[in-house]
Amino acid sequence: MEVKVASLLKNDLKDSVKKKYSNKKLDPQINKLVKSLKLSDDEAKNCLTSLEDTISELDNCKNCPGLSNCPNMMKGYVYYPSKNESRVVFNYIPCKKLKKYEVDIKKKESSTALSNARMKGIDVTDKNRVKLIKWLKSYFDKYDITKSSKGLYLHGSFGGGKTFLLAALLNELKDKKNAEFEIVYFPELLRNLKDDFNLVDAKVEYLSNVEILLIDDIGAEKVSEWGRDEILGTILQKRMNNHMATFFTSNLTIEELEKHLSNSKDSLDTVKARRIIERIKQLTEDFELITVNHRN
Repeated sequence: MEVKVASLLKNDLKDSVKKKYSNKKLDPQINKLVKSLKLSDDEAKNCLTSLEDTISELDNCKNCPGLSNCPNMMKGYVYYPSKNESRVVFNYIPCKKLKKYEVDIKKKESSTALSNARMKGIDVTDKNRVKLIKWLKSYFDKYDITKSSKGLYLHGSFGGGKTFLLAALLNELKDKKNAEFEIVYFPELLRNLKDDFNLVDAKVEYLSNVEILLIDDIGAEKVSEWGRDEILGTILQKRMNNHMATFFTSNLTIEELEKHLSNSKDSLDTVKARRIIERIKQLTEDFELITVNHRN
């Protein structure tokens, strides 16, 4: 009797999904998305809820209130599908405004601006920065290359000056304590390495061993297994093993970054994403900076 009831419930559920999908196919947006991905009816049925989420987020983008007020699940990103062989995979991809924002910001934040950053130039009137400034001052005072020290995973609002603040600390350490450091804009690093694979070994070796490393804007890159596991994973593993000072800036929380890293073009790999996150946690303290946009 129980088996019969379970079978009836299962059939009712299938009929419900089928009916729902038939109705949704009438929605031109759903229909257009299904056709663009060349999905079969069964594939579309299996991911109907996710397709609806995509349409909802695309609708939000049409009436974008700005990055700071983005109503999507992950600010500045759209939950969007792609088809890989026989599987439909959903990734968080940067929206057009975020891409343009990042390009514009990186043009403004030239290497000259960051190289001139010093702690005396930090705006101390912003009360939201007080706790972070105290942390930076304490880190500077205690820094000793012969002793291991945790860096920061600094995340928060757009335009909060995360990169500038950390660059100011690193420049002070270079001036006063002869520290060596490297700042890498992570999406650009991956693009450059992908364009010239001859650079990979030397660059990974250097970034694995430089005294202090700042990985800027992690989470803004397009995720791939190669970039995540072979590049980022290798660098972080070596730095963790050698207790080397490492810093990160991101617009994503550590939980959002894990979700971002688990979505690659080829697979949904939560285990490898978790491994990266654990390395970051071993290397850093988690710090959130929510403040006004200092770039306005």
